[in-house]
Amino acid sequence: MIKYENVRKRLLADPQVLKEYEEHKAEFEIARSLIKARMAARMSQNEVAQKMHTSQSQVARLESGSHFPTIQTLHRYAQAVNRKILFEIKP
Repeated sequence: MIKYENVRKRLLADPQVLKEYEEHKAEFEIARSLIKARMAARMSQNEVAQKMHTSQSQVARLESGSHFPTIQTLHRYAQAVNRKILFEIKP
């Protein structure tokens, strides 16, 4: 099995990929946090979707990092996986 971190490091070694990643870093970090929370809860996307009263494809979109979810949606996701949301603003 290929580890995520190994693939990530290899991809980010490409300057063009790194530039795109930096421009969309917040979306990717949100997606990564969502996936980690779901995995820690030992839940499938379908199980999260059922608790959120939405579709599995919507959960997949949230986890794709392709857009910013609303805070309300993040809250519903966190509740579904029995987690809390913490925000931090750094200099």
